[in-house]
Amino acid sequence: MTQQATPTRPAPRSRLRRVLPLLITAWLVLEIWLLVQVGSWLGGFTVVLLLIAGAVIGGSLIKRAGLKALSAAIEQSRNPQSQQQTGTSMTVLAGLLLIVPGFLSDLLALTLLFPPTRVLWRAAGRRAADKALRSTSTVGADPFADAMRLQEQLRIHRPDGKVIQGEVVDPESGPRGPQGPEATYRPPIAG
Repeated sequence: MTQQATPTRPAPRSRLRRVLPLLITAWLVLEIWLLVQVGSWLGGFTVVLLLIAGAVIGGSLIKRAGLKALSAAIEQSRNPQSQQQTGTSMTVLAGLLLIVPGFLSDLLALTLLFPPTRVLWRAAGRRAADKALRSTSTVGADPFADAMRLQEQLRIHRPDGKVIQGEVVDPESGPRGPQGPEATYRPPIAG
């Protein structure tokens, strides 16, 4: 008699993974509906000009944020003690949302740019990151939680990111080599 393997059930998907396709579809339908409504009110040519202007402004925002991040990186390489917040991630996301055609994405981009609503988005992001760090899901079940845990582990193990090359030398006996006082093998010290 042969044994038949019992089928294994796939890991359950998170609530966000189940709802995300529906949310994206609803967002796209709403964007198209809004474009048609604004187009019938203002005219098609004006809507096209608004969409092109949004793309140009979004591109310039991304460029400006990149230059700001580059100057901050150069400043930090000159003075490693300076830790300045550039806030470029929100600006880049706002620029990307402005490039995406549609008025809802433009409205969302504006909330990422204005300081009062930007603070709210940043707080929501911190709450999501804290929740992901405290998540007890298994590795591989929640990619966001896995990424946050990995980032936290890297931060803990290398707080300043500096690596100092060197050799451990015992000051009493001098450098040890094959002909030194202790010719026995010792494994290197790993940190």
